[in-house]
Formats: sequence, structure tokens, C-alpha cells
Amino acid sequence: MFRARALAACALLLPIFMQNVSAQTMTQTQTEDFRRPAPQPLPTKPLNIPTPFETSLSNGLRVVVVEDHRLPLVSFRLAFRTGNSNDPGNLNGLTSIMTGLLTEGTEHRNSKQLADEVARIGATLTAGASADYTTVAASALANFSGEILDLLADVTLHPSFPENELELVKQNTKQVILQQHAQPSFLANERLSQIIFGQHPYAHIAPTNESVDAISRASLMSFHRLTFVPNNAVLIVVGDVQHEAIVRRVGELFGAWAKGQTVAQNFPALPARTERAAYIVDRPGSAQSNIVIANTSITRTNPDYFPMLVMHQVLGASASSRLFMNLREAKGYTYGAYSNLDARRSAGTFRETAEVRTPVTGASLKEFFYELDRIRNDAVPQEEIDNAKAYLTGVFPIRIETQEGLIDQLVQIKMLDLPADFLQTYRERVSAVTAADIQRVARQYVQPDRVAIVIVGDAATIMDQVKPYAQTIELYDTAGNRKPASTNGNGSATGGAPANINGAWTLQVTGSGGQNIPATLTINQSGSNFTGLVKASIGNLPVSDGTINGNQFDAAITISMQGQNFPGRVAGRVENDHLTGTITIQIPNAPALSFTGTREQR
Repeated sequence: MFRARALAACALLLPIFMQNVSAQTMTQTQTEDFRRPAPQPLPTKPLNIPTPFETSLSNGLRVVVVEDHRLPLVSFRLAFRTGNSNDPGNLNGLTSIMTGLLTEGTEHRNSKQLADEVARIGATLTAGASADYTTVAASALANFSGEILDLLADVTLHPSFPENELELVKQNTKQVILQQHAQPSFLANERLSQIIFGQHPYAHIAPTNESVDAISRASLMSFHRLTFVPNNAVLIVVGDVQHEAIVRRVGELFGAWAKGQTVAQNFPALPARTERAAYIVDRPGSAQSNIVIANTSITRTNPDYFPMLVMHQVLGASASSRLFMNLREAKGYTYGAYSNLDARRSAGTFRETAEVRTPVTGASLKEFFYELDRIRNDAVPQEEIDNAKAYLTGVFPIRIETQEGLIDQLVQIKMLDLPADFLQTYRERVSAVTAADIQRVARQYVQPDRVAIVIVGDAATIMDQVKPYAQTIELYDTAGNRKPASTNGNGSATGGAPANINGAWTLQVTGSGGQNIPATLTINQSGSNFTGLVKASIGNLPVSDGTINGNQFDAAITISMQGQNFPGRVAGRVENDHLTGTITIQIPNAPALSFTGTREQR
């Protein structure tokens, strides 16, 4: 009886249940149909960029003031038309160290007093340099605009460059250099810059230990007097201020600043590229290959800047661009593949980059060149162009809606000689780019047959993968020394009588954070082969299958952590009783560790 009643109830309820399921399915389908098309973009709103007030002092200092009363804040940028590219040839890093010391003491305040005064008013005061220009930056609540401007003037006009602070900055700079040379991305950009820019100062992206040692207080004082002159500078102010009051105060603080000679910007021409060449920086045992492909490109004022910008957006500027969708989404070779348009004052590059798994280095190059050929030879569909333009014009107002964002754009306009209406016409000029423009600039500036291919990775594994894509191949170690391009199974350059590295060595290993890790290396050498042991706080690393070629050595190592063994390599070079090299461990995201060593005396 119970079963019969249950079946009857089910029979009565089933139509109702099916009706509900059908209604829910229809509603879900309608919802999915609604969500599937992308929403239409909203109409473009006009940009409300305040008109800057501009004037000049009698000494040539230009002053630009933008009144922005939305928030009680003020930002200052004092920008000079000299940058790292103006470093003297034997003093690379001079501009960087000079700017780093501006806030470390003046004729009126020491570093602590400066820091205390800035902290008291809740402000910021910094200085920095790029390739083309140098800036002294400050920001504060508008109530303290006078106080922070006084401090900005003091560090600009009266730096003392204390000897003790200079020595500390030089030591820190050397640690940064060590840390940089443990990073594959830095090694790739360092090698590429030297290849692309040749004798142009853009070739130097970081100082050397030798150039840092050569920098003295006297050279800083002299360089400051040479480059920090008012007729080489512009002071930009954005914030909750009245331009009359600010200009008056600027005149009081900077009016007596004496004019100087502007620094000549006569740089050598870039070397002409005539072939596709590869340059491999050997990191034995590396689990990844860092790939950078580059051509020389346009300067910042080139009329083709906006067509190049849209082409760059289509090809590789974002996670929706072609390179990313191909190498990551379709092929799974990398976490990300991108292009980069680096247009500077006197030269530029157009680059394509990715960090890929070592076994797919060659396959990744194939896809890179497929996309470069496609952007040159096939017209870009209008939908892709519209999406690229929508992104560029849509994100632009966000970049300039804050005081900091707007002032950064104004600095670029003044330092890179951009048109005065650059901000006002940006979206219009992006929107005017056509498919023909994109193909024209791609064919003119993207030259797959003349690119430089720089790869930081395990040369022994990737050499044969790279050969089909390059007419010539050059091989380097991580210290920048040229190696023979043929390699043996361990990734070491062949040829040369083996140096004597037998015995005990005291090492200083540089950690990923720049800290020093003491270690020892014991080597048992037999001819051109060796074994050994590295002892350090990170553990004992047995050394096996070592080979010595000339003054360069390479070996396998193993480190045990939490019951697991991780392979790696130790590689470097010996000069008399001194070693330099790197230790790499095949652990995800583990950086290479640079080391130096001296032979222990018996």
C-alpha cells in the first residue's frame, strides 16, 4: 500500500518537477546567452585636463604649474635633461650615485635631519635617474607645500655628498650589481643592450665594480655643478596650490641659481644590423631559457609612434595580445610572452620576450618568428585593431587621473620634447591609426631577418635548438666573457689547456637578497676532470662530473632539502688564485647565486 501511494505521488509531482527544471534551464540558457556577448563600450568622455601655467625665471629655469583642487595634496618634479647616458665613459653609475646621495646630506642638514623633517610633515622626498633625464621629486599635503619645497631646493642646490654616505652607497651598489648578475632577465637585457646600442651610452644599463670604485666625492661635486644648472631644468608642480604664490616662492628659492653650460647630447650612431644572430649567455643546468628578440626602433618623437603603439598592443603588450595567446594559451610554453616598445630620446628598441621551459626553446623561437611574420605580412583584422585602440584610449585617463600620474606625463613631455598638446590629442591620434598604418610600421621597424636573439639558458641543451633560427651564434658566460660557440655535453666551451683549480677555496656566495653566504669549495682534480664538495649554510653540495676547459669550469651539483635531492650546476672561471661563478639549483623560481672565491694557502 505504501509503495503504491509513493508511486502515485511521484506520478503527480513529476510534471511539476519537469516544468520547474525546464523553466530553470530556459532561464540559465537566457542568462548565458546574455553573458556571452561582450558589453558595448560606453561613450568616450572628454578629458578634463587643467591648462598649465608656464613661465621661466631669469636664469632659464622653466616652471609649470597645474592647479588641481580636488584633494589637498601637492606634487613637485624638478627634472634635468641629463641622465645615465651622460655618465663619463669611465664613471658609469655616476648619475645614479649622485642622485642617490642628494637626500643623504646638505650644507645645512645631515641625512637624519632631512629624514626627520620629511617625516614630520608626512611628505616624500626622493631623487632618481633614467637614461635620458634626472628628477628630484617631492609630495606633501598642500598645507606643507612651502616646507617641502624648501627641502627640495636644499637637496638640489646644496648637497654635501658626505664621504661616509658615499662609501655606504658604493658598497650597496656593488651588492646590487652582484644580485643583478644572478638574475637571468638582467643578464639578457645587459647583453642585448651592448649588442643593439654598441658605442652609444644606452649600451650601459648598470655600473661595474671598477666604475663604482672610481667615483669620488670630488667627481660627484664636479658632475653636480656641470649637470644641475637651471637652464637645463624644468620644475613641474601639480596640486592644490595657487600658481602666483608658487611661482613667487620658486623665484625666492631658485632665483639666485647661476646659469651654466648645457651638456651636449652628441651620441654615436647605432651599429647597423645585417643578419639574424643569436647570443647565448650560458647558465648550465638552467631549467628555463630567457629569450629576448630585438630590433632597433623609433625615438619618442618619431611620427610613427602612435601606429607603433597600436601595433605593439596587437602583438604583445598585454595578456590578450597575440604573443601571449600563442605561446602561453595555445602552446603552454611559458607563463607569459610580450613585446616592448622602448622609445627614448635618441634611440629605441622593439623587443619580444618570454621565459620558456628549456626543452621548448627552439619551438618558442618558431612561434615568435611566426607572429613577427604575421604582423608584417597579413593585415590585422579590424576587430583586433578596435580592441587595441579601445584598451589604449580607455586606460589613458586612468593613468593621468592622479596628481602623480599627471606629473609623470608632464615630465615626459618636457624631457622628451613631445608636443605641448600630447595629452589632449593622445586618444584622437590612437583612434586615427589604420590597418595600413600598422602593416607599414611593422614592415619598416620589425625586421625578423636582422634581429638580435639573446637567450640566457643552458647552452648545451639549447644550442642545437637555436641553430635553425640564427645565421651566427655567439656564446658568453654570465660574467660577459666570450666563449667558443661549440659545447660539450656539460655545456662548457671546448678547447684550452685545463687550469689548476685543485685544492680548497674560500667562497663568498651572494644570496637572492644580496646577503653574503660564506662557503668552502674543495676540488679533487685529475687533468681536465674534477669532483668535489661545496659546504655552506644552505647545505652540503656534492660536486660531480666536473670539466675544466682553459680557465673555465663546470660541474653538476646536488643539494638535499627536506628529504629530496635537487640537481644543479656550479660554473665559473679561475684567474690565478681567484674564482668567479654561479651556482644554480633546479628548484622553481630559485635564482642563480653568484660567488667569488680565493684559494686557501697551504
